[in-house]
Amino acid sequence: MSVFAGMASILGDVLGGPVTYTPKDGASREIQSIFRAEPIEAEDQDGHPITIMAPTWRVRRDLVPDLAKGDRIDPQTGDLYIIALIRPSGSPAADAFLICELSKVRG
Repeated sequence: MSVFAGMASILGDVLGGPVTYTPKDGASREIQSIFRAEPIEAEDQDGHPITIMAPTWRVRRDLVPDLAKGDRIDPQTGDLYIIALIRPSGSPAADAFLICELSKVRG
């Protein structure tokens, strides 16, 4: 077991809030996760630091196993977004974060 196993769960609970997730072909559900409208720092697939300028949704991959581009996110701010790009983290943990870049469709 990795020393980092379970860390995404803790961070999501502490830093996150409820976000309504609606898959293209499914029912909406509320997920404790992290939405950010402002730019964030992340790593690219080679481990290099990057700045993501688009709004982002950071969610545990075990909570959204069928996550896909085009799914909708409502961060309960009055805005509605669709997932434009999904960036997996380098962590092998089952609860590792995915970072989704979002496009605003309402708000």
